[in-house]
Amino acid sequence: MTTPKVLVIGLDPHRIPGPWDPAPVANAMDAAIDRFRDEGIEAHMSLVGLDGSDDVPALVTALQSQAWDCVLVGAGIRKNEELLDLFERILNLVHQHAPTAQIALNQGLHDIAEAVIRRLPS
Repeated sequence: MTTPKVLVIGLDPHRIPGPWDPAPVANAMDAAIDRFRDEGIEAHMSLVGLDGSDDVPALVTALQSQAWDCVLVGAGIRKNEELLDLFERILNLVHQHAPTAQIALNQGLHDIAEAVIRRLPS
């Protein structure tokens, strides 16, 4: 059995204007990576800024870097109406560069790993 490979695409908490403390969000993302490791899942993060335009080349590189079993697009991108254009661009990039990957959508920081796990084959 091969190790499932997952790419998590989310907002970079350090690039969201404040005033606010990005540490709790960054810590929750780190905890999700730890949970993936505990579940035997190889997970990588690709974080973008609010408009994502500067991040497209890095995101394409990440999507093309290997065959992903699942790509999660974070709720911070998906749930914010002002980021609809970014969400659409990301979905189209996933469709173009990782067409065989399952797509997972989480509700928030608390269920990143669970959202991916439900999309992976048993």
